[in-house]
Amino acid sequence: MNHASQNTIAENIKFIRNRIADIEKKYSRQPGSVQLLAVSKTRPIEDIHAAFAENQLHFGENYLQDALSKIEDNQNQSIEWHFIGPIQSNKTRQIAQNFSWVHTIDRLKIAQRLSEQRDPEQKPLNVCIQVNTSGENSKSGISIEETLTLAKQISELPNIQLRGLMTIPASIDDFEQQRLPFRLLRELKDELQSHSIELDTLSMGMSNDMEAAIAEGSTIVRIGTAIFGQRNKND
Repeated sequence: MNHASQNTIAENIKFIRNRIADIEKKYSRQPGSVQLLAVSKTRPIEDIHAAFAENQLHFGENYLQDALSKIEDNQNQSIEWHFIGPIQSNKTRQIAQNFSWVHTIDRLKIAQRLSEQRDPEQKPLNVCIQVNTSGENSKSGISIEETLTLAKQISELPNIQLRGLMTIPASIDDFEQQRLPFRLLRELKDELQSHSIELDTLSMGMSNDMEAAIAEGSTIVRIGTAIFGQRNKND
């Protein structure tokens, strides 16, 4: 398995937390306003244990079956699991029952199923709408123009709490170009709030564009490679 050692994972987490703090300061963000989400998809359980030992409590998973075995292994710990992959209708029940957050809602049907299948005894499921900020057909997410309508509909549903917006823009190296889709998402959040939709979350930024995302208002950065190392090609 091509993954970092436990010591390396601990060092990487410390480095990234310091980097986040430096970027917050650079762009006059509140200290501690950006949460580190460790993207643990396809990683072995030992990697999660190593990150947890560094007090990393938020983990992101893309693949339901892979995630469920890890959740089972860690059920007595104070980990919050975030589902950050595409959602198929037949997977919503287990997602609703096992996760604290879902970042990738892009249609009402999925939100309705999560709402119906979340146990009312549990805390409401925190959800984000995934927005396609680049307009590419290959990218998941709802269009910017359709987001307000969907946000209003989701806000009415029981057992789930609309927290914010998420995006995965095209990969670009230029820093100023990286900022543009994140700026669009932040402006969209502001627009939704002007329609009395209360939001506090922007899930945006990964290992290669974290600074641009934080500069534009990200509150959750989704970091995998910079914590756990490169994944195998077949992962």
